[in-house]
Amino acid sequence: MHFDYTEEQTAIQDAIATICKDFDADYWRQKDEHGGFPHDFHAALAKAGWLGIAMPTSVGGAGLGITEAAIMMRTIAESGAGMSGASAVHMNIFGLHPVVVCGTQEQQQRYLPPLIAGVDKSCFGVTEPNTGLNTLKLKTRAERKGDHYLVNGQKVWISTAQVANKMLLLARTAEPDPKAPSKGLSLFYTDFDRSRIEVREIAKHGRKAVDSNQLFIDNLRIPVEDRIGEEGEGFSYILHGMNPERILIAAEAVGLGRVALKRAAQYANERIVFDRPIGRNQGVQHPLAERWIELEAANLMVLRAAWLYDQGKPCGAEANAAKFFAAEAGYKACETAVLTHGGMGYSKEYHVERYLREAMLPRIAPISQQMVLNFIAEKALGQPKSY
Repeated sequence: MHFDYTEEQTAIQDAIATICKDFDADYWRQKDEHGGFPHDFHAALAKAGWLGIAMPTSVGGAGLGITEAAIMMRTIAESGAGMSGASAVHMNIFGLHPVVVCGTQEQQQRYLPPLIAGVDKSCFGVTEPNTGLNTLKLKTRAERKGDHYLVNGQKVWISTAQVANKMLLLARTAEPDPKAPSKGLSLFYTDFDRSRIEVREIAKHGRKAVDSNQLFIDNLRIPVEDRIGEEGEGFSYILHGMNPERILIAAEAVGLGRVALKRAAQYANERIVFDRPIGRNQGVQHPLAERWIELEAANLMVLRAAWLYDQGKPCGAEANAAKFFAAEAGYKACETAVLTHGGMGYSKEYHVERYLREAMLPRIAPISQQMVLNFIAEKALGQPKSY
């Protein structure tokens, strides 16, 4: 057992950090204020080949694991890009994993190289207004019409739909069966046809650089060859992306907490009150020290979950636990950073207020903290299912 990064993992961390230096805190503050997808940041990572870090080498990816992807995403967030930078490429890392696992070779060759090259941008169409986390109750319908499907319905909280030209879509192709509740949903990866999809952006608390949207789908035509796997088995396919997503969002939360803590520690050393730096006061030191401990523990949980996934071992409890703990640790670090700055923490000039707003995201998405606790209680502790 050891806890050091391999030479390759260290090189990945250094390479990502080097790219991120060209996109400093002021860049992300401007994106936060004015919006607009960070196309240049996305393009820089694509040019260097990082968008396919966890994709197979057969389609132009790096063929690395979720551990390396987690290191990459943590480094992006920790650079000062926060959740804005991480979310700009997040979908590339985990979103098309169902295609990697369940798609045909023809589909992989058709779909994945353009995504890795940064030519395609994709969004993930699962969540609906009236079902929330109860994915098995999705109502968006895909009706088979010979060689194609016609899709009608609504989706909500769909990130990057303003810029996407592709969509991974989960839709109902059969009525719900109480005896087989996970059946009847099908997965598609298809063109984002704006003549059939109305996109309405949602004004939100933070991360303005990466849009969130409502989708209204009206007779969207999807060729049968754009269906991933068997009809009715879509829910089982998207499960292949859920644990990686939780691990990556946890890594991003650690990175966000670290950059906030770094700024807080620097400010505490520089801010002079009563003829001494405020960092000399234990009332300032101790909260910062506690946040460091929590972030280090969260990072270890992330790496443990990622290692299990890459080894092909069960990791549902560990991935969810990492997401829960890292989200809380990241949020507390950002909150402490604002409080350490005092009144200036409320100013956009010092960036930490933006980090605090973004730190809410990992606590909410892709699953609530309460649902994580439900899962852990049931799967790790043998308690009755509570939902």
